[in-house]
Amino acid sequence: MDTNKNELLRCSFLSEEEDILVKMILLCHDPDGRQIDSQMLLRILENVMFYATISSVLVSKPHLATMAVDIIYNNEEVGDLHETLGQIIYIISKEVQSYCSGNRDLHTKTITLFDMLGNFSWDAKMVIALAAFVSNYGELLLTIQLYPQNPLALSVAMLKQLPNNLSAFRPQLKALRVLVQSIVDATKCIIEFEALRRQHIKIDEKETFTTKSYIYIAAYWVIRSTLTCSSLVTDLTANNQEQVNLSSTTAAAWELSSLVCKMRGICGYLCKQVAICHLQIEDKVHQKLLKLFSEPQVDNQELLCTLFALKDDMPLKLSSVQHKLSVSILLNKVVLLLISKPDILPLEDLIFLVQQTYRLPHHDDLERSYEIVWVPITSSSTWTDTDTQVFYNLSNILPWYSLRQPWLLNSEVVKYIKQAWNFVDEPMMVVLDPRGAVSSPNAISMVFIWGSMAYPFSILREQQLWDEANWSLKLILDEIDPLTSMKIDEGRTIFLYGSDDLEWIRKFTRKIKEIISTGVQLEVVYVGKKKPGKSISYTLAAITREKLSGYLSLYDIHLLWLRLKSIQRSKHQIGMSTDTDSVLKEVESLLSHEDNSWALLGEGLSPDTLLYDGSDVLECINLFPVWAQNIGRVGFIGAMKSALEPPPLTKPCCRCNVVPYVEGSIEGSVVCEECKRPMEKFILYQCQGTE
Repeated sequence: MDTNKNELLRCSFLSEEEDILVKMILLCHDPDGRQIDSQMLLRILENVMFYATISSVLVSKPHLATMAVDIIYNNEEVGDLHETLGQIIYIISKEVQSYCSGNRDLHTKTITLFDMLGNFSWDAKMVIALAAFVSNYGELLLTIQLYPQNPLALSVAMLKQLPNNLSAFRPQLKALRVLVQSIVDATKCIIEFEALRRQHIKIDEKETFTTKSYIYIAAYWVIRSTLTCSSLVTDLTANNQEQVNLSSTTAAAWELSSLVCKMRGICGYLCKQVAICHLQIEDKVHQKLLKLFSEPQVDNQELLCTLFALKDDMPLKLSSVQHKLSVSILLNKVVLLLISKPDILPLEDLIFLVQQTYRLPHHDDLERSYEIVWVPITSSSTWTDTDTQVFYNLSNILPWYSLRQPWLLNSEVVKYIKQAWNFVDEPMMVVLDPRGAVSSPNAISMVFIWGSMAYPFSILREQQLWDEANWSLKLILDEIDPLTSMKIDEGRTIFLYGSDDLEWIRKFTRKIKEIISTGVQLEVVYVGKKKPGKSISYTLAAITREKLSGYLSLYDIHLLWLRLKSIQRSKHQIGMSTDTDSVLKEVESLLSHEDNSWALLGEGLSPDTLLYDGSDVLECINLFPVWAQNIGRVGFIGAMKSALEPPPLTKPCCRCNVVPYVEGSIEGSVVCEECKRPMEKFILYQCQGTE
């Protein structure tokens, strides 16, 4: 209570009447640290009010229903009273009903409610009082909406003598909806300010106390207005339509409209003051983030608190477990921040990412060394119901830590993530070492390629892994298809090919079968294209039905092209180019062929591969009888390579061709008839004089 006494002295700039009112309220205010999720509870109440104002049945929002159960009816007790939030709302609701049915001393009952809610924070007081009203109002409107079609609802309505037509009460109901919206707006401001106060970054003392004075006045009128709304609902059930007259209806509507004006005025001042505090916090958060990421830290705790725990000391959750977790569980660990939109990735990519991080034997050894934290960020500044539903669905099944309430992320933190880490819409993994320093700006490609083998997921580790890797069929396929991978390990010669031209596929595979029939050991695997559509499904069905060749499944095809794109991004991230890196050159060459027919020939772990366009490979294998004799000497790949490439020179070739110039002719390249290499062009002048 010492804090309240100090505040009593500091509210002297209020009017005398307001000063007395604030002192009465503060004498009832004795918070003991109990917390509820005020913002989420308010969203649920808004949902109830939405359905209470319509007569038709709309599509429900199941995620809000689930959240209501989690927040109101879970077994978590609030404070030391061994009461759940649902029980507390029920107690307040009964107190409100006693006011409506007894002596209506509005001010006294308002102070009584403040006294009953004394142990709660200001935002919690508001949403609990509002919940008490909404539960009664929602019950009334639900019964009225249902009884035309539901016999049970009709019986209940008859017992309560509810009006069968609300048209006579339309002015009051309209004013009621406007007043409730004003109450909600004021409550949102109070919730926002209380969230700012809980942050680890403090607001200037002057602005704090100025805003708090508005909070006290707004809180009083919110609860008082809630009681007024409740009394109106009671009157709707107590009066039948014969007792309703224009005068009483107009008077009731006028009383509510007066309260609306009062609430709007208070809310306007409060919102402006909260906005000032918000700007202060934003500036301080920005400066603190810049400092934390530019200076060495002892550990990662202060940085993670600034990123995620400004508005919630327990910002994390793990899958569907309801326990609230603090950032202390990440102490001394490498932290991979998976930053994405609420829907993260396409399902195939998401499944593969989980496999790469949690289903490899390497993860067991490193389980206590690193953690993934999912940080969903919406494209817009606000979270829609769809965003929220997608988030809850995914966060409850993924094996990673995630933010419990990502919509509480400080806007300056979101801004920093977008500007400093270049997050737009594509998912990324920013890696923080145990001291909180960024060791990789985006490790998601590294994780897609190597999984937990890439620990500690730093840029240095990425470079080390590439130093150990060579271009080969093994690098392309890895463990995507176990059978093909086994054949690669055995050193077999394999054709990977892609096309959506079924006629080309038939020609290609028929020729390959002819080559195999001569005794050549050769495998052929269809790997589709980067963006498989319906045509690929049709092609796969034809390959299977006609037994044209081996093939990857649709899922494995997707993973192969995801892997190739990841290799490309990873190489670019460490500063490689096609001029200096052979792996990147081969990958980009392969990616450039993905829309056409193509074939890649490789052997086991050998870095020697051949990539052909569809027409070139057909031309080459059609010449198999010509170059087949070279297989025993240089192998299948060497023989095929020499079929379309000129033989090595044993001595310089000096053959010359003199081609007469013809006016208007277009000169192209000329191939030497002896060495089969392009000839260099020279201009020859010949004298035509005869004397």
